[in-house]
Amino acid sequence: MLVVRNYLPNFGEGSDNSAMRGRYVDASSMYKRGQSRDYLNGYDREESLVRFLNGKDIGNPSWRHSLPHILVATISSFLFGYHLGVVNETLESISLDLGFSGNTLAEGLVVSTCLGGAFAGSLFSGSIADGIGRRRAFQLCALPMIIGALMSATTKSLWGMLLGRLFVGTGMGLGPPVASLYVAEVSPAFVRGTFGSFTQIATCLGLMGALFIGLPAKEIVGWWRTCFWVSTIPALLLAFSMEFCAESPHWLFKKGRGVEAEGEFEKLLGGLHVKPAMAELSTSDREDEADTVRFSELFYGRHFRVVFIGSTLFALQQLSGINAVFYFSSTVFKSFGIPSDLANICVGVANLLGSLIATILMDKLGRKLLLLGSFSGMAVSLGLQVIAASSLASGTGALYLSMGGMLLLVLTFALGAGPVPSVFLSEIFPGRIRAKAMAVCMAVHWVINFFVGLLFLRLLKQIGAAVLYMIFATFCLIAVFFVKSNVLETKGKSLQEIEIALLPPE
Repeated sequence: MLVVRNYLPNFGEGSDNSAMRGRYVDASSMYKRGQSRDYLNGYDREESLVRFLNGKDIGNPSWRHSLPHILVATISSFLFGYHLGVVNETLESISLDLGFSGNTLAEGLVVSTCLGGAFAGSLFSGSIADGIGRRRAFQLCALPMIIGALMSATTKSLWGMLLGRLFVGTGMGLGPPVASLYVAEVSPAFVRGTFGSFTQIATCLGLMGALFIGLPAKEIVGWWRTCFWVSTIPALLLAFSMEFCAESPHWLFKKGRGVEAEGEFEKLLGGLHVKPAMAELSTSDREDEADTVRFSELFYGRHFRVVFIGSTLFALQQLSGINAVFYFSSTVFKSFGIPSDLANICVGVANLLGSLIATILMDKLGRKLLLLGSFSGMAVSLGLQVIAASSLASGTGALYLSMGGMLLLVLTFALGAGPVPSVFLSEIFPGRIRAKAMAVCMAVHWVINFFVGLLFLRLLKQIGAAVLYMIFATFCLIAVFFVKSNVLETKGKSLQEIEIALLPPE
């Protein structure tokens, strides 16, 4: 039986956080599912009292409480970006050193093997995040990144490099969905979009870091090995720092650990906002008496629509061809006679600039408008690329169109199509399926990403740049129509409000 102390919180001078949020004492079975109804009813009564005494709005919690936890989580996104870009400047040196220079299939495998590993990692990310918690999942994703980086740094053969990239990929596949879950679940609603876009900024910084560190690779023999060694430092920092971060209150509550969830909400939101947060959380989880969800449940019935929206959005993001720019920009620019180091620095700056603008606009303009503008801008950018690659332009004109089109493509991608999908999907999935649904959508992401990375150079040679970029532009236009028809605005809404709006009754 639950015993509630401080049932009427004291809001006079000298009241402390524990008095405001109350303490729930119990016995060994407290917060178990068998007693959840009493617990939820108690929180409903207290929430009513809080609202009665404070008015309907007690204000937004300070974003400063949750920011340090978000910043640690984004280290996983930094690593994600770093390992995506680490082979861009170094691929030529790696191929010469390991004896597969000129073999486009082998070069494609070095890029895409980690994407295959990421597919496998993403498939298990939901079960891992639900099983051991968000914090431990971050620490687990750091382990294969450390092992894989060390294998790549010390290998003497192509097969050793591929095995190392496969290990790194499993960590890359686990990190992004867990980061999206964690950021959505620990961020205050009014800055959730902004905090969510921090993961994209961290990814950009990782890409730029890989490009800058890779610059001496052409002059210094074996420098590419240093590039892999360096990546172990942020991976170790992630594993260590996450030990001091808050666990997701949503996950704790789902596991029947309500007392701990209260304590984490206090760290993340401040004492005054603990009771409203717990009451809202309990409302959304009233019917969630089962702790497990089968993957099959995601593909039929009431959950199918949100999973379909999420999977399609990630598929269209990858079919826009954006990652071909990040993987092979050095090779593409080289064909136009542009120094690869200068081109890649420009790509990195455009990506970072777009991500910073998206951070400012995410909670002002909203997710849907950013997606529409981003995919439309990418279609225009790819149109410039088509013109540059066709007979309509030649010489200096083709050079400027190609360079400008590619930089505009990266900039418009970073404004919406890059950061928004992971933020949006972590918002629209109900708590019961959130981890596994994100895993499914990320698996779709990695499958398409794998084939883009594997086949881009070959298709570029066989069908030409104009046709290939036209295909990518078509997918961007399809994305515009899809977003307009299927994406609902979520800015400023709590996860529970979004769930009620999107999920049909059983």
